[in-house]
Amino acid sequence: MRGDATGDAGPARRALILVENLSVPFDRRVWQECTTLRDAGWEVHVICPRGTKRDTEPEAVIDGVRIHRYPLRAATGGPAGYLREYGSALWHTVRLARKVGPVDVVHACNPPDLLFLPALWLKRRGARFVFDQHDLVPELYLSRFDRGKDLLYRAVCALERLTYRAADVVLATNESYRGVAVRRGGRRPEDVFVVRSAPDTDRFHPVPPEPELKRGAPHLLCYLGVMGPQDGVDYALRALAKLRDELGRTDWHAVFVGAGDTFDAMVELSRRLGLAEHVEFTGRVPDADLVRYLSTADVCLSPDPLNPLNDVSTMNKVLEYMVMGRPIVSFDLKEARVSAGDAAVYARANDEAEFAGLIALLLDDPEQRARMGKLGQERISGPLSWRHSQASLLAAYDAACRDHAPVSAGDPGRARKRPRR
Repeated sequence: MRGDATGDAGPARRALILVENLSVPFDRRVWQECTTLRDAGWEVHVICPRGTKRDTEPEAVIDGVRIHRYPLRAATGGPAGYLREYGSALWHTVRLARKVGPVDVVHACNPPDLLFLPALWLKRRGARFVFDQHDLVPELYLSRFDRGKDLLYRAVCALERLTYRAADVVLATNESYRGVAVRRGGRRPEDVFVVRSAPDTDRFHPVPPEPELKRGAPHLLCYLGVMGPQDGVDYALRALAKLRDELGRTDWHAVFVGAGDTFDAMVELSRRLGLAEHVEFTGRVPDADLVRYLSTADVCLSPDPLNPLNDVSTMNKVLEYMVMGRPIVSFDLKEARVSAGDAAVYARANDEAEFAGLIALLLDDPEQRARMGKLGQERISGPLSWRHSQASLLAAYDAACRDHAPVSAGDPGRARKRPRR
C-alpha cells in the first residue's frame, strides 16, 4: 500500500537510513528495508560508506532510493584504528545528513553503537529514531577480540545503553535480540519489533548444477559468508582435515566463497593442513557465480562456533543455503536451530570431529539431502519469508510516527504533534 505509512492521507514521509559497516545496496537487509519503505510511500535516503569494488559512486538514485556515500578506510591497528574509522564515519554522516535536510524518521543500523549521536541531533529537529540492531556489539566484542570484560567492553555496553535509551522503537533480527532489548536495554516489549533478515528470492534461486565446479570430485562442499575471527572458517578447515585423515574421505572438493579480516590466514591454514588440493577460496564473487556454486553444492557448511554472539544471532548464510535448497551442517546454536530446523544437522558445539562425521553421513545419503533441502525452501517461503518482516517493519514505523505530523521539507524545526482523534 502506498501513501503515508501511518495510514492517513497526506504528504510522503521522509526516512533517512544510516549505515556504517557496509555499502548499500550491497547490504541486502538494508536494501530490502529501503524498497519496502519505498513501496509503502516513503521517500527514502541512505547514508553509508562507499564500497571498494561496487557501490563506489558518491551519490546514486537506485530504484527510487537516493543513496549518499562517503569515503571510509576500514580500521587497522587496534583501538586507534577504530577511533579513526568511527570518527570519520560520524563526521561524514552528519555532513551528509545536513544535505538531506529534515526527515520524519532516522533509522540507524549498527554496528557500531555510535550512530545514536547523529540520530539525537536529528531528533532535536523533529525526527523519530528507529534503532535497527543488526549485532549485539558487547557480545561481538567478547567473541571477536577475546579480551574479556575490560574497559573497552564496558564502554561498548555503555554505548548500547545510550542507543537503546535514545531510540523511539527498536528493530531486532530475532527473538533472542528482542529479549536483550527488553532485559538489558530496558525497552518496553511493545516498542521492540522483530524484523528477521530473509534472502532475496529474486537474487537467490537454483539453477542447473555445473559438475565441473566439483573439480573432478563426486561431491562439492560450500561455505558462503564473511571470514572474520568469530565466523568459524578455521573450524570448518580443521573438520575437513579430519574428514580426510580420520574418516578417509577424499571424494569431495570444497569452495569457500567470501572475504574478510582472516581471509589470508584461512588460506594459509588450509595449506598447513595439507588441504590446498581439496579447498578453493574464491573471495567475493558476482551473484551469478555464487548461485552456480550453491546450486551445485551437495552440502553447505555453517561452522560458526559457540560463543556469546553466535549462539543468539541469525546467520544470513544459513538462510541463503535454505532458499537454494541445500542441506546444512551446523554447530548446535540456539538461533541456528530456530532458523534451519530440520534443514540442518547439528554437531555438538565446536566439535570438529562430529562436524566432519555429519558431513560424511550426508554425502552418503542423497535422499536425506533432498528432504532437508526441500524443508529449507518451505521454511523460507513460509514462516521465514520477507513478507512477514515487511509487515513488522511497517508496524514499527507506524509506532514511531504515531501522533507526529510529517516534517515539511522546508521546515527544519521540530515536528508538530498531530492532535489525537
